[in-house]
Amino acid sequence: MRLPSNRQCATEGDGKKMDQAPPFRNPFVHVLKFTPLEKAKIALMTVTLFPVRLLIAAFMMLLAWPFAFLATVGRSETSVEPQCLWRRLVDITLKIIMRVMWFAGGFHWVTVKGRRAMPAEAPILTLAPHSSYFDAIPVTMTMASIVMKAESKDIPLWGTLIKFIRPVFVSRSDQDSRKKTVEEIKRRAHSGGEWPQIMIFPEGTCTNRSCLITFKPGAFIPAVPVQPVVIRYPNKLVRLPNIFFTLFEILWLTLCQLHNEFVIEFLPIYTPSEEEKNNPALFAINVRRVMAKALGVPITDYSFEDCQLAMADGQLRLPVDTCLLEFAKLVRRLGLKPCNTEKVLQDYGNKARKLEGQKLDLDDFAQFLDVPVSEMLRDIFALFDEHEDNCMDIREYVIALSVICRPAKALETMKLAFKMFEAEEDGAITEMELAVILKTALGVTHLSVSRLFTAIDPEDTGKITFENAGLHSGSSHGHQTKPSLSSQSLRGTATTKTANGICPDFSPKDLGGVKKLN
Repeated sequence: MRLPSNRQCATEGDGKKMDQAPPFRNPFVHVLKFTPLEKAKIALMTVTLFPVRLLIAAFMMLLAWPFAFLATVGRSETSVEPQCLWRRLVDITLKIIMRVMWFAGGFHWVTVKGRRAMPAEAPILTLAPHSSYFDAIPVTMTMASIVMKAESKDIPLWGTLIKFIRPVFVSRSDQDSRKKTVEEIKRRAHSGGEWPQIMIFPEGTCTNRSCLITFKPGAFIPAVPVQPVVIRYPNKLVRLPNIFFTLFEILWLTLCQLHNEFVIEFLPIYTPSEEEKNNPALFAINVRRVMAKALGVPITDYSFEDCQLAMADGQLRLPVDTCLLEFAKLVRRLGLKPCNTEKVLQDYGNKARKLEGQKLDLDDFAQFLDVPVSEMLRDIFALFDEHEDNCMDIREYVIALSVICRPAKALETMKLAFKMFEAEEDGAITEMELAVILKTALGVTHLSVSRLFTAIDPEDTGKITFENAGLHSGSSHGHQTKPSLSSQSLRGTATTKTANGICPDFSPKDLGGVKKLN
């Protein structure tokens, strides 16, 4: 696979071209390089300022608990009680306690710009970009409701504080939970301001704040006016995505700073048009465009699913220059990601095997997928047209599709790949075919597998099978006695390294490269 040099300007879901070119930097990577002075400062603050701040912040949490408990006793989850005087006093008291907690945590200045709309004016607040645990600051300042996992309410102390803001709970054990969540958001949004505002991070995951990724439609399905809210962290050490660092690491880095700043800006209310009310995706795109303009950052079609692909816990860890994130984005935009993944991949595998390596042109590719030729299909085709001779091997497409649809099931992808490439007479593949399989599964252009192939084929037969490659189901139990395509060897075949061991960075070198975390 390769990224074409003449990549065209990306388009959004409504077919319109983006206001700005999509960023080259991976939005799911944020690594830092500390100077010796910064390292010394962090070391000093770790043994002086950090424990004091952590103790005060923990005390504030404990102090808030009885007030939250008092306010939630006997409260209904389906209706809103009148805001009597004592409840208002509890609300104000909790806001003060939470502000002291953030102050103790180093956030001495919280700057608020713009006017927050009333619940009747804008029942939903959309916040972006989402980059760290400290994005909870606007929640504690407004006491707006949020969408949270149902398991959170059972956490001692924290659960009581969460229940006070009347969140919309999502249950992982309930198959209909997503549908119920959307219905509950709609019910509250159409209450005429009776319920508290719902604060939603439409990106659905954390990024490095270099751009705004695709907004999920949940906040826009109710088709009511929303108020966009943008947040900024002038201090660079606070801008660490929580998907790459543990909660303790983020607390440690932040609490070790003498002071931090947080900026919240309430933008004008966005009222959807009739077209946007009927098309939540278009509504989300237009709100994202407004927020990106206010932040001065570009927009990109990468999404939460791309982050899951990059962070998948499987045998295939994506390298720095992988093309699979671009491939996943194109597949999603063209609607080629199958619902019945296993069956579709097996059908594709059987069809590809029958072609026996026959090269396909663009029209043949479209016929194979049963879709019309389009610009996006041309972009997908170009990823596999490595020699720029207007032809591709459909088996490579099937392998790449398997990886993005089943990122944590590398074994199944390898099994499918061997099935498509293996010879009829002995079920074996050659070194060249192994190289094609692995470079496609990793999404890279160049890959050397000579040493790996020789280790698996010590008798120098020139062929290996799925079984002697160590990829059968029994190979994962630690009983292997010879080199195989284990997780370590698969990760070691790539010629490039991951930026932080978890998520790849495909930033071009001329844009500053990857900053290493020392």
